[in-house]
Amino acid sequence: MPKQHPVAGVAVPDLSTVWLRVFLVVARHGSFTVAARALGWTQSAVSRQISSLEAALGGAALFDRLPRGVRLTEAGRLLVPHAESVAETLHGAARELADLREVAGGRLRFGAFATADAALVPHALAAFRARHPRVRLSREEGLTPGLLDRLAAGHLDLAVVSTTGRAPLESYELHHLLDESLYVAVPADHPLAGHEGPVRLGRLADADWISGSSRPEGTLLDAALRQGFRPRVTHVVGEWTAKQGYVAAGLGVTLVPALAAESVRPDIALLPVLDEGAPARAVYAATARGRALTPAVEAFVGALREAVARIPVPG
Repeated sequence: MPKQHPVAGVAVPDLSTVWLRVFLVVARHGSFTVAARALGWTQSAVSRQISSLEAALGGAALFDRLPRGVRLTEAGRLLVPHAESVAETLHGAARELADLREVAGGRLRFGAFATADAALVPHALAAFRARHPRVRLSREEGLTPGLLDRLAAGHLDLAVVSTTGRAPLESYELHHLLDESLYVAVPADHPLAGHEGPVRLGRLADADWISGSSRPEGTLLDAALRQGFRPRVTHVVGEWTAKQGYVAAGLGVTLVPALAAESVRPDIALLPVLDEGAPARAVYAATARGRALTPAVEAFVGALREAVARIPVPG
């Protein structure tokens, strides 16, 4: 006899979905013989499946066996809507799983640090949505350490992060996107604005600097420390477009990573920084280690890599 498991004091039998499928086909056709043809089985195989189902349900007959065909008993009529519900639920699960495999459904929860939102993420997101419009998307913006915490807690499926975030990355799966170059933004009329080739930051050691922090350590201004001077931060400004406004007004200079360079306003100039021996400022798509990647996550990583090639490098 099949095992039965108590649920809320009622013994619930273990039923094969094959039994229920055969039951519904027999009920639809009113004949073991016709059901067998529809299923591509023998009549005896159909009969055995129905007998097994009846035994699992306590022995009550589901069909009256007639000289010509079969007819549902009261027990059989009672079972029909339940069997149909099970079948529809399984069909629904199969459809949703197929959508998940084909990135035609499901969800994608991702986060990104602010600079990546300037160009990289919008390009990738536009391409992803055009290809997979039925995937439910949710996006967060934050600093790399906070995004990684959200990823580890299961609140995000993917996070676009940077090594400049000073967060340990060893416990995550890292999908490399790019090594980011660095530029110094100066007013359009600055003496260095027409300089050909990369510049050493030491040439700007006496400049007023605009930074997101009053202390250079742990920021892009680490590049200045490596070149032997401590930059004089005269304005602490957190948002990229605001920093550009300060530069354009002649209030100082600032460092701009490549990901933000596309959105630079025309009244400032970008100069590539010569920073020999500097560690690469890498940008990654991070996922939780040991967690299987959904097809949507894999597709979004692909879209991010495509978007990298579309980000223009200032001349």
